[in-house]
Amino acid sequence: MIDLYFWTTPNGYKVTILLEELGWNYNVIPVHIGKGEQFKPEFLKISPNNKIPALVDHDGPGHAPIAIFESGAIMMYLAENSGWRFMPADVRRRYDVVQWLMFQMGSVGPMLGQAHHFRRYAPEPIPYAVERYTNEAHRIYSVMDRRLSEAPYLAGEYSIADMATYLWLRPHKWQGQDLAEFPHLSRWYADVRARPAVQRGLAILQDTLNRNRDKPSGKAWNTLFGAKQFERR
Repeated sequence: MIDLYFWTTPNGYKVTILLEELGWNYNVIPVHIGKGEQFKPEFLKISPNNKIPALVDHDGPGHAPIAIFESGAIMMYLAENSGWRFMPADVRRRYDVVQWLMFQMGSVGPMLGQAHHFRRYAPEPIPYAVERYTNEAHRIYSVMDRRLSEAPYLAGEYSIADMATYLWLRPHKWQGQDLAEFPHLSRWYADVRARPAVQRGLAILQDTLNRNRDKPSGKAWNTLFGAKQFERR
């Protein structure tokens, strides 16, 4: 059995979508990041960076439990252990997937996250930060649009790279981007969104997600973005 420590963020939904694509059973353990549950000692033993998602496969290598943190590592582990589904065993094709997954981890997630943080969550407007990260988001969208003019999916075939990247484009308006400006990216976005497994993965704790769309304030803001993040554990 797989235990998935999860909350309703793009990184969390990466893993539920992949598990739904694989058709595997899994147990969702909510970790409410607005309430600071990610700082509990028992969770830190699994995810030392106090971030979701984290995964425990109770039937891991050698039939012994294994705990994994970081969404990209979790996706690679699941793809490999499913018989190389959504990340091919062939080295050349596999690294087509890996490099686009790393592009998501190193550029798409951090830079788009900064764009919508400074555009939506910052306690006061910082024009330089808004301009810098909105422009970087536009550049990243352009990179993907150019790539998707050459292939139906980021690595050629549908893969974990597409699942990981799609989640970060869902709040494109918060990032100051208009998908209509990127026709190839728009086509890809619609194709990924239409997949039944993507819709099932996004249904996990959907009611909770809908209740948490307002800008966090007070204790929740401090837990997510303020001093609480920097306390020593």
